[in-house]
Amino acid sequence: MNVRSQTRWLPLLALLAAGPLCPAQAASPQARQQAAAAVAADDPQCRSLGDFYWEIGDVNGPQGSGVIGGEYTADTSVRVASASKFVWGAYVLEKIGRNNQPTPEQVASLEMRSGYAKFNPLFCALSRSVDACMSSRSNGERDSGLIGKFAYGGGHDQRLAGQLGLGRLSARELTDEVTSYVGKDIGFSYRTPLLAGGMESTPSQFATFLRKVISGQLRLKQFLGYQPVCTQCESAAESPAREPWHYSLNHWIEDTPGIGDGAFSSPGAMGFYPWISKDKTTYGILARQKMGAGAYWDSVLCGRKIRKAWMEAR
Repeated sequence: MNVRSQTRWLPLLALLAAGPLCPAQAASPQARQQAAAAVAADDPQCRSLGDFYWEIGDVNGPQGSGVIGGEYTADTSVRVASASKFVWGAYVLEKIGRNNQPTPEQVASLEMRSGYAKFNPLFCALSRSVDACMSSRSNGERDSGLIGKFAYGGGHDQRLAGQLGLGRLSARELTDEVTSYVGKDIGFSYRTPLLAGGMESTPSQFATFLRKVISGQLRLKQFLGYQPVCTQCESAAESPAREPWHYSLNHWIEDTPGIGDGAFSSPGAMGFYPWISKDKTTYGILARQKMGAGAYWDSVLCGRKIRKAWMEAR
């Protein structure tokens, strides 16, 4: 081949080296909705939940949703229990200042390594302030043997609230304080002055919060997965997760080898399950309110299948 012929073929060779001329198209929203809805309605682990509402979206709003049964919609108010931790983590990061990093002590509290592991939320039933809840019976006791070890419980957040100057606040005042930092437009509230589990919200309101995270309006986005700690290892004491997830600043990392997809989540005891995808572009909610020891995990098992169906559109 002479020089002129080689020159003529160079553009074509460059295109071939760059890969296919027509890359595969992303799945359509309709295909994702159909796949997720089919799992929500027909998968055995979802059917076992009874009634629930699910939603998946991005910074632009809900992109798919569904109602199973007639008990829950996007506007049904439910107790979100430990999903409150997601919000508290976001609040702390805003409270300390957008240019400041959390201190090692604050990180230890948000990762449940502060030693305040004797906390029982039932002792707060009649408490009218953050400090009153913390001082009720054994709630304020610190276990020196657990300092530095992951030990799941609400005492870490409750103690941190006092250290941030919120000890005298009632549930109503706590609502005003937290929403003044994460957004008055969100609309959720505290039923009790319990940072780790006292909130109630509608799926729509909580979705607003999750969108503010993935859009970067709340700095929690950059701290998702920050300095993760193991929860089922020698340096951990107690974990409600039934898989070896890691824990970050008041949220779980669903990274079980061979099973987890790396999503960030904070499932509540009564089955409210909010999550953010590993790439921090998509959020989701499975909403219901049921009493039961395994309600939170049952929602996880169904919710992550809905997420997988949505992501893969099949």
